[in-house]
Amino acid sequence: MHISYTRLVLSLTAFLFLSWPSLRAQVPSYQDKAFQQDFSVKYYVDKPNASLTGVACDRNGVIQVFSTEGLLHPADGDFLHPGTLQLDQTYRFMKDMNLRAIGSQNQQLVYLSQKSILSNAWAGKLYAEHQLPTATIFAGTPDLTFLVSDGSALNVVKNTKLLWKGALPGDDVISAHFQPATNVFWILGKKSLYTLSAADFKLTKVLDGAGFTAFALTHTQKAIIGTNDGYIEFDAISKKQIGAIHRKLPWTEITTVAEIGGKVWFGTAKGAFALRPDGKYDYYYGERWLPSNQVIDITEGPKKSVLILTTAGLGKICFKSMTLHDKAIFYEDQVRNRHIRNGFNASLDRMEKGNLATGYMSDSDNDGLWTAMYLGGEIFRYAVTKDKDALQNCRESLDAMERLYTINPVPGFPARSFERAGYINNLHDSDRWQHSPQPGWDWKSTTSSDEIIGHIFAFGAMAELVDDNDLQRRSVTLIDTVMSHILSHNMYLIDFDGKPTMWGKWHPDYVNAFPTNVGDRKLNSSNIVAMLQTAYHFTKKEKYKKKALELMQKYGYLENLMRPMKVIGQAPENANDHSKNMSESWNHSDDEMYFVGYWGLYRYALNDALKAKYKAAIIDHWENERPEKDGAWNIFTALTATKNFDLPEAAWYLQEYPLDLIDWEIMNSHRKDIDTLAPNFRNQSTKVVLPPDERPIQRHNGNTFSLDRTKGHSGTSEFSAGDIWLLPYWMGRYLGVISAPIGK
Repeated sequence: MHISYTRLVLSLTAFLFLSWPSLRAQVPSYQDKAFQQDFSVKYYVDKPNASLTGVACDRNGVIQVFSTEGLLHPADGDFLHPGTLQLDQTYRFMKDMNLRAIGSQNQQLVYLSQKSILSNAWAGKLYAEHQLPTATIFAGTPDLTFLVSDGSALNVVKNTKLLWKGALPGDDVISAHFQPATNVFWILGKKSLYTLSAADFKLTKVLDGAGFTAFALTHTQKAIIGTNDGYIEFDAISKKQIGAIHRKLPWTEITTVAEIGGKVWFGTAKGAFALRPDGKYDYYYGERWLPSNQVIDITEGPKKSVLILTTAGLGKICFKSMTLHDKAIFYEDQVRNRHIRNGFNASLDRMEKGNLATGYMSDSDNDGLWTAMYLGGEIFRYAVTKDKDALQNCRESLDAMERLYTINPVPGFPARSFERAGYINNLHDSDRWQHSPQPGWDWKSTTSSDEIIGHIFAFGAMAELVDDNDLQRRSVTLIDTVMSHILSHNMYLIDFDGKPTMWGKWHPDYVNAFPTNVGDRKLNSSNIVAMLQTAYHFTKKEKYKKKALELMQKYGYLENLMRPMKVIGQAPENANDHSKNMSESWNHSDDEMYFVGYWGLYRYALNDALKAKYKAAIIDHWENERPEKDGAWNIFTALTATKNFDLPEAAWYLQEYPLDLIDWEIMNSHRKDIDTLAPNFRNQSTKVVLPPDERPIQRHNGNTFSLDRTKGHSGTSEFSAGDIWLLPYWMGRYLGVISAPIGK
């Protein structure tokens, strides 16, 4: 029996491996070249009375922050491990200089004191007295001539000479910059913009306005002027404003502006953003990126980083050249280092403000589903790479999922999760947690249909793609075990109390009781057919095929699963309460169940005619999901060998997902650069979905159009990349729609 079974599985696997290359040739493939991955290193100020006012960096990568407590410098920080701003004592006698501001000139740190402009560069020779004891503003030329202002007066000094004195007529100075190409100082007032020639010191007004707050000069000869309600572009050559004021921004209250690496950056009272070539913005909000959202100053940092000074500390936005494969390896380490609980793919919870050392791996209602999705990714990884670590990861996760079936006394019934008994008694609800026959352990009951479809997906993929006889045998046994339970209990999942679980119901009396436009009728039909097909494919037991055909032909499950997604909506007024409750709005957990189930629905179809119908149903569903740009749904759709499955959007999703998967507070609803929609059934809040690194972290069962996450989300959890990112990436690699890394 064992020998014939092994031959059967291997022959099926060989067939699919031989047939898939012909399908790969029909679909596009993303070429995995390096892109710039951004991430943040944060440094918090631990001096409660310190007011931070400026930041600068020199050619050696030395960073200094000016504060009311003196010069500070970053200490100890790394990605996901914040540092602090500490008193800078590298030059001991600087504390006696009565400093007022900091800046840089010719890539060297330069200071403004009550008496002078000075620096420790150039052998300390720079020392130019400016005669403005309350000055806080300065700008310099390459030959170390400096314009200095206290907000009212303007002095130009070089060495020991005062070259010019003046003021802005009827205005206060708030900022100044030097433009080498024209040999001109640009001076911004609260309501005007002036130029001052460094050759003859002619002061010329070039723009009137109001509410000016900050400005920068760009390499394209523009002045970008921030205001308290947007920003203005001004042509520095023609001396004319370009277009109207820009207000379609993440936030319009501009506090600082800087050009760094050819990109214009804006600081605001609600985070920072950078102007992209397409005219849109990359938005950096919250502690995923910054110590606080009140931005004070922005400047270029070491190794092409961007330094964003806030009231609570310094955020260093770093950019690293990575391929998707590099990102996958990073995430593989993240999962294995702190997200594997008894073999399950788990979250790290109850952290203190993002401190990874303070969290613990928690159980979940969906341990089986999240682990199945992670396991699926590792199965695809092994199928592509034959990596021994991937195989061991598969083995350990299968161990955990297999124990779900033996930790409880109900034959063929998988627990939601399990945990050691003392912990459960103290912290969990007793009605869902039951004592296991295995001493010292408890198990979680009420298993959902979410879990079952996840199990069947992972077990089927393992039986097909992992060339390990033991893992194949155990996977097929588990498929047979749970599906036999469902069939023998009249298409229900029966819990320890002898009753069906709330969601484990696939009997026609339950499924067809939903009106035709309620999603659960379509979903449950699609899922159970996929599960029965998978069971038949690997066991060849006729009972599974017979039941699948019976449900489709006699009870309308084929019609149910083929029903167009455009039909799905709220239950009619005459529907029962359960149908109404289940259809108040679009259920994104259903999307997850559909697409995970599509693997078995399409790949193990009973015949080619059904496969063609399933393909049409999958693509119809995908068309409905396209606005979400979910990388997993796009790549699952590629399973059908369709040529269009929004591959660029799938790659965009994978590239844009943040390396920091901590559940920080996120706000976007205040933004003025997004076009919002009226409330709707799908809960799509905006016309275009935001990039993943600007949204709340969430699994694929979440709404990608969720704009905010506030209450209780201050760095208390870290999500696992196992189900969120690694599954779509490695599935894409297996299907051939994502290439191996190029140029490595």
